[in-house]
Amino acid sequence: MKLLAFNGSPRKKWNTAQLLEHALEGAESEGAKTKLYHLYDLDFKGCISCFACKRDGGKSYGHCAVKDDLQPVLRKIEKADAVLIGSPIYLGITTGVTRCFLERLIYPYLVYDAERSSLFGKKIKTAFIYTAGATDEMVQEMGIDRNARGTEMLMERIFGSCESFFVTDTLQFNDYSKYVAPRFDPEAKKERHKEQFPLACKKAYELGARLVRQGE
Repeated sequence: MKLLAFNGSPRKKWNTAQLLEHALEGAESEGAKTKLYHLYDLDFKGCISCFACKRDGGKSYGHCAVKDDLQPVLRKIEKADAVLIGSPIYLGITTGVTRCFLERLIYPYLVYDAERSSLFGKKIKTAFIYTAGATDEMVQEMGIDRNARGTEMLMERIFGSCESFFVTDTLQFNDYSKYVAPRFDPEAKKERHKEQFPLACKKAYELGARLVRQGE
């Protein structure tokens, strides 16, 4: 069993990355082999609309033809049993690099037919971990949860299943006094982080373990 995780945050040690690490620990506790990729370390762009992956009889049919750092990673996903993607929410949606990754990951396998077919050769487990400075209420008010559901539906169509885990009202800074952010109560933020983030890490651990158990 192999689980690949992707950190779509530019921060390698902050909320999203920490949650992914706990998820990988959960997966490893069930015997899975894991690997974490930091998307900001890879040199790639989103879909360039060349349609090589759609060309009938083309050598890249069903695969992204763009040669860059992401291409070999996409090939490794085809040999994985589970995929976990983590991203903070920026302006109501995932980070730009995460969207670029999703374009390149999903589109080559998507078939324009009435059956909504997938060219991915098997069914695997997929999941998202989202982190947001926004509260649960703001996530719903801004439609962030609906955006996530749309992505879930695409992942389900291509890979077979998908689930999402939101961790909200997260801590943005270590020291709020150094930044202009008067809408936040620094002490309340810190207290919430102290109380709630360990619980979120436990749930991330359980998510990783569950992906492995369900994928076996």
